[in-house]
Amino acid sequence: MKSKLRQCTNCLLIKNNQVLLALKKRGFGAGKWNGVGGKCQESESIEEAAIREAQEEIGVTPLGLKRVAVLDFYFPDIPQDQNWNQQVIVFVVKEWQGDPTESEEMSPQWFNIDQIPYSQMWEDDPYWMPQVLAGQKVRGKFTFAGEGKMANFYVSGVVGSKQK
Repeated sequence: MKSKLRQCTNCLLIKNNQVLLALKKRGFGAGKWNGVGGKCQESESIEEAAIREAQEEIGVTPLGLKRVAVLDFYFPDIPQDQNWNQQVIVFVVKEWQGDPTESEEMSPQWFNIDQIPYSQMWEDDPYWMPQVLAGQKVRGKFTFAGEGKMANFYVSGVVGSKQK
């Protein structure tokens, strides 16, 4: 029996044709650039989790979260009891309180939208993030082989596989 997808968040702060990404310093995804976010806690809404994670990771409080993507991630090679399978709700944020500040977990940095460091991010990011940053809503499903190599994907009508 498949376990339910763990609910997670990802927030992309956007201003002046730039997006704020943060370098993950420890834990799941360490060494990769990503939006800020993480797992929902019990009895917490996805919006509450997005706000809490942004506060914890970079010291800002998002205002007016805009839901822009639903991304399902599957890791069939990872034991189910580790529960890596997750559904990530992506939000775009154009207003917030506070200044992005480095924490023990994340080091934030602004990138021009046309200079995003995709080669230093999860392999799925180039398949959905440009659409989101162009103002589109996205639905995606990604399957990873091992701990970090994408095997196949579906993004809003585009199906593909990565062969090495």
